[in-house]
Amino acid sequence: MLVIFTVILLGLLVLGLPVAFSLGTAGLFGMFAFMGGGSSLAQIPILAYKSLDDFVLTAVPLYILMSQILLTGKVGNDLFELGNKWLRHLPGGLGVATVFACAIFAAITGSSVACAVTIGAIAIPEMLSRGYERTLVLGAVAAGGTLGILIPPSIPMILYGAITGESVGQLFMSGVVPGVILTLLFIAVVVYSSRKLPLQEAASWEERFQALRSSFWGLLLPVLVVGGIYTGAFTPTEAAAIGTVYSLFITFVIYRTLGLKDMPEILLDTVKTTSMIFAIMIGATLFGFVLTILQVPQALTSLVAEMETSRWIVFIAINILLLVLGCILESISIIFITLPILYPIIMKLGFDPIWFNVVMLINLELALITPPVGMNLFVLQGISPDSKMTQIIKGVIPFGIIMALEILLLCFFPEIATWLPGIVK
Repeated sequence: MLVIFTVILLGLLVLGLPVAFSLGTAGLFGMFAFMGGGSSLAQIPILAYKSLDDFVLTAVPLYILMSQILLTGKVGNDLFELGNKWLRHLPGGLGVATVFACAIFAAITGSSVACAVTIGAIAIPEMLSRGYERTLVLGAVAAGGTLGILIPPSIPMILYGAITGESVGQLFMSGVVPGVILTLLFIAVVVYSSRKLPLQEAASWEERFQALRSSFWGLLLPVLVVGGIYTGAFTPTEAAAIGTVYSLFITFVIYRTLGLKDMPEILLDTVKTTSMIFAIMIGATLFGFVLTILQVPQALTSLVAEMETSRWIVFIAINILLLVLGCILESISIIFITLPILYPIIMKLGFDPIWFNVVMLINLELALITPPVGMNLFVLQGISPDSKMTQIIKGVIPFGIIMALEILLLCFFPEIATWLPGIVK
């Protein structure tokens, strides 16, 4: 019956039913088949309520709202201009500025798609006009956009904390050092790939400081949010509320790029995205409830514990599973489907859950640029219609290799992810 249960879920996904409804339908079938028929369905509203009854989840719509405000308020434009003015005279300077702007905007919004849309719309035409190879341009923007889920604040980290009970503050801190390292490695790829391009004329110091003044208020946001969490001034959820109010202040009062007429669309987009995430969470809860009744997580944990093999073999298998799922599902769905099963396994094997959070997120970053369902691939094709999908895929390959190498680096040096959270304790 478990095989039939799994086949139903995969069949619904293949047929194109949204992930939330595929999970929910499979869960309903499982409850009906394994838990006594129609009477078991009375638990559905209870399970749905319990899945969302978590104070940590309050931060999700707030961070989404903050992201929408900053996206519509064009804060990313100033960040790209800042990178352009300060870095364009370096080898591959405009590409370096693009990755830099992606990293900063990621730290502000926590949204990979918003990052790719905002920075890509400015950077792609500018870099192409300067003679950069199209595949490099597309790869840098697509990969740079993925930093949104690794560099805090990060919605996937909040969901990881809600599912596992780990401290969201420590999860946020775990992404800082790996995020910086990954950004520097992306920059190294850009510099090496564009080493034959002629150097651009350096901007004057007046232009540089003017760009710094223009972007100062945007740069202050990640300092406020992450710094407040780091110092214990407020919780991640409170940080989301403060960041949202601050983003409204700078876009309405400082930059004046937003007006009241923009708010209905911003709020509507926020509600749509939040509803999508929470619908997936409810569907995954129903699906996971059936798995728990069937004792699938417990059986897998016992099986792994009894296997006479290295825990690293299991870890490699987990990474392969995440990469395969990343080819057909988006990151939020992968978290909800796999984490309730994987978390007990990695705990049984003695892996640090804070460390595994970073490893999982880098795998999810790969999912964002992995065909056929890599979200950032379609985003780039949307903002650069002259680009072919084959060019985008070719462009992201070196950056995907870098992500895989960082996972390997984290295996040898887990302190990269655990050092900063250890200090926060």
